[in-house]
Amino acid sequence: MNLKASQREAVGNGPSRVLRRDGKIPAILYGPKTESIKLAIDRLELEPIIKSGAVAQTLLKLKIEGVDSVRKVMIKEMQKHPVSRSVLHLDLYEVSMDQKIKVMVPVVTTGKSAGVEVGGMLQLIRRELEVFCLPDQIPENITIDITVLEIGDSFHVEDLPLEGAVEIPADTNFTILTILSPTAEEEEEVEGEEEEGEEEGEEGAEAAEEPAAE
Repeated sequence: MNLKASQREAVGNGPSRVLRRDGKIPAILYGPKTESIKLAIDRLELEPIIKSGAVAQTLLKLKIEGVDSVRKVMIKEMQKHPVSRSVLHLDLYEVSMDQKIKVMVPVVTTGKSAGVEVGGMLQLIRRELEVFCLPDQIPENITIDITVLEIGDSFHVEDLPLEGAVEIPADTNFTILTILSPTAEEEEEVEGEEEEGEEEGEEGAEAAEEPAAE
């Protein structure tokens, strides 16, 4: 995707508020071989990127007004207003196309588990995975086929069929998802109800032990 920006000089909360009132978002560009540049980006420029739903995985072609070269960047951080969720500030990271980077990629499943078919429940433990790859090889998602998984089966990071030069920089073979048995789910619910009952009983006993007010 393409992204246009202009350079800005003023910094601080006051100038940033003025930019936002004018429909622009303050941003900063940096990288391992890039001197920091303060930018302003039209809010409309960001809309198609945000609507794509893959903000952290999208490689952008940044064109800065008055600069001939086009830079390859990624959105490193997007600060949003806690209530309105409007974008307040962007951190853009310039990447080198021949140098691998780490990026978080969402996990999606395909198929219906054999265990789920007989009453089990899919528990997705990791909704995102950190991958290590070249900027132009970032996968849109990590897809796991769960069709053959029975109740009690788990899928671990070492089970992933990775393509190309994509790596998972994990120190341990952690679990990504598992198929729970209906019994395990019922036991968790019963334990929760028993704990609530015990707490209510303790509160009632404490109330009975308190002396009546004179």
